Amino acid sequence: MKEKLLKFKDTAKSFWTRRTKGQKGIFIGSIAIVVALILAIILFTSDSKLVPLYNNLSLQEVGQIKTELDARGVPYELESGGTTVTVPESSVNSLLVDLAGQGIPNSGNIDYSFFSENASWGITDNEFSMIKLDAMQTELANLIKGVEGIEDAKVMINMPEEPVFVSESVQDASASIVINTQPGYQFKGNQIDSLYHLVSKAVPNLPSEDIVIMNQYFEYFDRNTQNGVANKDTYTYQQDVKQDIERDIRRRLQQMLGAMVGMENVIVSVTADVDFRQENRVEELIEPVDVENMEGVPISIESIHETYTGNPPVGGTGGTGEEDIPNYEATEEGEDGEYELSKETINNEYNRIRKEIVESPYKIRDLGIQVAVDEVKSKNGDEIQYLSNQEQETVSAGMASILDSIISTSIDGEYGEIQTEEKTSIVFQEFSESADTAQPTTPVIPLWMYIAGGILLAIIILLIFLLVRNRNKEEEEVVEETIGTQTSEELPEIGDEQDSESVVRKKQLEKMAKDKPEEFAKLLRSWISED
Repeated sequence: MKEKLLKFKDTAKSFWTRRTKGQKGIFIGSIAIVVALILAIILFTSDSKLVPLYNNLSLQEVGQIKTELDARGVPYELESGGTTVTVPESSVNSLLVDLAGQGIPNSGNIDYSFFSENASWGITDNEFSMIKLDAMQTELANLIKGVEGIEDAKVMINMPEEPVFVSESVQDASASIVINTQPGYQFKGNQIDSLYHLVSKAVPNLPSEDIVIMNQYFEYFDRNTQNGVANKDTYTYQQDVKQDIERDIRRRLQQMLGAMVGMENVIVSVTADVDFRQENRVEELIEPVDVENMEGVPISIESIHETYTGNPPVGGTGGTGEEDIPNYEATEEGEDGEYELSKETINNEYNRIRKEIVESPYKIRDLGIQVAVDEVKSKNGDEIQYLSNQEQETVSAGMASILDSIISTSIDGEYGEIQTEEKTSIVFQEFSESADTAQPTTPVIPLWMYIAGGILLAIIILLIFLLVRNRNKEEEEVVEETIGTQTSEELPEIGDEQDSESVVRKKQLEKMAKDKPEEFAKLLRSWISED
């Protein structure tokens, strides 16, 4: 084994000494490039991916975590302006458990657990009140941070002093809240009202009117506004509503029409005319109980029935009396007569309805829908097959029924009769480019990886070629030396005449004594010992 190592060492040394300076530089540079590429591939492909351990930390919490990770020798990086700590993916779960067991991160805020951990008899009333107020603010901020769309919250509560005398009334508390909302997030529906209600019920004697909420952009959130932000521009609000209506209708139509002809073969455009007039009115209506007969419910009935039979009295004062009719001829004698009176009075009660109506803040006044359909049925190379007229009429009829239904249910009926055929347009046209549709993306290998791999493969092939060629040269040289040595030893000395056997032995002994004296001496000793 030692002889093989020495032989390999000599071979490598002789190979290196026979190389020129240019060949030596190429060889060393090739080895360095190969090693660098291998290290780069190992570095990029190794399982050292850094993932977030904690996000949105304060500087105090980041300092605590950094100190602990330095003590453990765990590699980490700080991102997002020092608020995010990333560690190797393989150690995330163990670090979360270990740090939580040590109470890290500790924000320094006081919560209600402080009372159970630091209970003592030496605390004063003022200190207890301050700690209780701080704990209440912290817990309320944690509740608000749990609401969707809110990343952080700061709460300041002003608690009034308790009255000294029983006769004094308890003053109301007040609260100021600053919330850090997610970029682009808008509160919807009654979310702001629910937030006011949450804060009001969490703090004693805190009416909703004494709560102020604003975000990091100094936008005030009013519980009476539709979208929460009180100073939001009216034009922006109306445009948001209009775009939301158009987007919703366009998405529904795209799904339905795309199921008929394919998502990539249809494009839908929707234009809405929205009426933002808002009306508050009071209506006082009286309606009959029995609508068919237009009658109400009788609550009282009065009936009068009078009859009289006989002669009227004769005589009276001259001239026109108080009971006589002017310019009417009087008679001297009365005649027999009858008198009858029937009268019935019914008091009916009707439905009295009082309505306080607040109209919705917007109504769809008009709607226009434009649909473009790709008329190309199939493509086979340069051969293109288009939809026939009958197929276009069939598709157009099916789409028209869907569009009529959408328009009739979306437009408010108070704006008159709806002519759906005037509000829709269906066009068949060859698309110059296919409609943009979401295609699943597959991960691709970066281009530099292909380039590095090609260079590495070329270097490896070059090195293998050089090693094989050098090895062949060395084998040829060794074979030539061996053949030359053997030839020189085996060739008999040629004389002018053929020598006898004794002469040949004599010459061999002389040559042996000249070339190998030690072996010749051993041979003589053996002959002497035998004699």
